[in-house]
Amino acid sequence: MAAAVIGVDLGGTNVRAAAVSRAGELLSAPVQHPSRAQDGFQATLQQIVQTIREAIDASGTPPAAIGMAVPGHIDAARGVVRWAPNFGEYKGEIFEVWREVPLADAVQQALNLPVVMGNDANLAALGEYYYGVGRGQARGLIMLTLGTGIGGGVVLTRAQVQGNAHWDGGVLLVGLGGGAGELGHTIINFAGPRCGCGARGCIEAYAKRDAITELAREAMRRNPDSVMSQLAAGHPAQISPALVSQAAEQGDPIALAIWHEIGTYLGVAIASFINIFNPEVIAIGGQIAKAGAPLFEAIHATVRDYALPTLLEECRIVPAERIEDAGILGGAALAWQHVNAQP
Repeated sequence: MAAAVIGVDLGGTNVRAAAVSRAGELLSAPVQHPSRAQDGFQATLQQIVQTIREAIDASGTPPAAIGMAVPGHIDAARGVVRWAPNFGEYKGEIFEVWREVPLADAVQQALNLPVVMGNDANLAALGEYYYGVGRGQARGLIMLTLGTGIGGGVVLTRAQVQGNAHWDGGVLLVGLGGGAGELGHTIINFAGPRCGCGARGCIEAYAKRDAITELAREAMRRNPDSVMSQLAAGHPAQISPALVSQAAEQGDPIALAIWHEIGTYLGVAIASFINIFNPEVIAIGGQIAKAGAPLFEAIHATVRDYALPTLLEECRIVPAERIEDAGILGGAALAWQHVNAQP
C-alpha cells in the first residue's frame, strides 16, 4: 500500500513541496524554491520539478502520485491552467500570461509519476476538510482564504446530495470548466468599490489585505493618538493587518472597530453561503484569519442576522487549522483521492 504522495503549492513567489501521509502528516519539512513565475513556462517548470525531486529525496519514501495546488483558473479534468495572471513572461513591454498551459502533463512527463492539480483555494478547502477542522467527516465544508485576495472552495458530501451519490468522503465542487468556488467575488453591495475582477461590491474588494490596510490607514489619519498609530510610529506605510491585530490585542478601540467592520462584511457573504449550500462547517483561513476573536465575533453576529435560522443551527464557523501548509495539504488530499480511485 502506498505510504506517501507529494503535495505541491505553486505560488507567484515560491513553489513548495513535501511528502504527505494518508493521515495528512508531512513526512519531512517542505522544500522551497523561487517559482520564477515571470520568467516563462520552462523556467517555472524547471523549478517545480526540482522542488518535487528534492521533496522526494527528503522524505525517503517513493510517492504514489503528485497533487499540485495552482493559482488561477484550473481545468482539473484536463490538467490545464486555463488562465493564471501571475505567471507568464515579458515579450518586450507586454506580459503574456499563462493561457491553456498543460502543466500537469509536463510535470508528469518530467517525473514519470501521476500528476493531478486544482485551484489553490479550492484545494485548501479539500485539505482542510480531510486534515483540518473537517476531520474527513464533516457534512460539507466551505472555506474562505483571506489574503492578497479572497479565495474559496466548496467541499460537498453524500449527505448534501439527494438521490444516489456513490462517493465516499468530501469532493470538490469545481464547476463545468473548473472555475467554481470563486467565493471572493460574491457581491455584497452592487454599488460598492470596484474589485480587481471589474465588478463592484465583491467581498474581496472589502476584505482583502490591501482593503484592510487602507481602511486602517484612514482610521490612523483620523486618530493620530491611537495605539495603532503609535505601533506604526505615525507612518501609514507601516500599517498592515498584523499590526491592526496587535493593536486590537492591546484593546485599541480603533483597531477593534476595523475588525468589526471587516467581520460584518464577511458575515453578509458567509450567510449567503450557508443559505445556498447548508454546510456543517465554514472554515476561515489565510493569514488574516489570525485576527481571531474581534473578527470572528463580528462574523457570527452578522451571520445570525442574515442566515436562515434552521440552517445556521447546523453550521459551525471556525478558524481553519492548517493555514501554514494549506496548499501542500490540499494538493496531497487530491493526490490521495486519485490513488484511492485506482483499481
